[in-house]
Amino acid sequence: MKTEQLFIENTPAVLYGEPSDTLWLFVHGQFGCKEEALPFAEIVAPDAQVLSIDLPNHGTRQNRDEEFAPWTAAPEITRVMAYARAHWRATNVRATSIGAYFARLAFAAPEKALFVSPIVDMERLICDRICAAGITEQILRERGMYPAREGDMLSWDYLCWVRAHPAKDWYCPQYILYGENDSMTDLATIRTYTAQSGAELIIVPQGEHWFHTPEQLAVMADWERKHK
Repeated sequence: MKTEQLFIENTPAVLYGEPSDTLWLFVHGQFGCKEEALPFAEIVAPDAQVLSIDLPNHGTRQNRDEEFAPWTAAPEITRVMAYARAHWRATNVRATSIGAYFARLAFAAPEKALFVSPIVDMERLICDRICAAGITEQILRERGMYPAREGDMLSWDYLCWVRAHPAKDWYCPQYILYGENDSMTDLATIRTYTAQSGAELIIVPQGEHWFHTPEQLAVMADWERKHK
């Protein structure tokens, strides 16, 4: 697999594959890195190339005191997509989890999108976590920060930013792979999104938010081959 390391402005990126008119922009999720795109690149080659980036505080950017937040990640992805659209005739998106949310914040719809365990309603996710923590929005507003049941922190400023910056509506062909036991996005929320966007939804029995077992990865690879 031909591999080229590059920077798009200050964002580290890797480009997989031989020259092609078609590009997939790969956006990883939390705790991911740009190299996660390699298995997908092997699936779509030689018909397309794959451009993958390290989001703030991930991959080669760890321990740089960067904030992994929509207001830092989305502007970078906007610039990367502008670069992609200037260099390739067709641009598609393959995104995972919060990467799908960042992508929908960052730019208008691509030609096609493949989403794995996408966060499709960040406001709903935050509000659900506020309830799970046993507090109200008023308490979060007064305190500013509050520990979530998952171990990280709820932030009033984060919630306000999300409400002030809604993700863009995409009506391009979209395909979603969703685990039956996804702990981040419930089934009702994902079905609401698919109904509004026209996305095709595949529900993986016993699947989780993070597809990581050999069986789950095999299902994901087969799904990617089908929709490449």
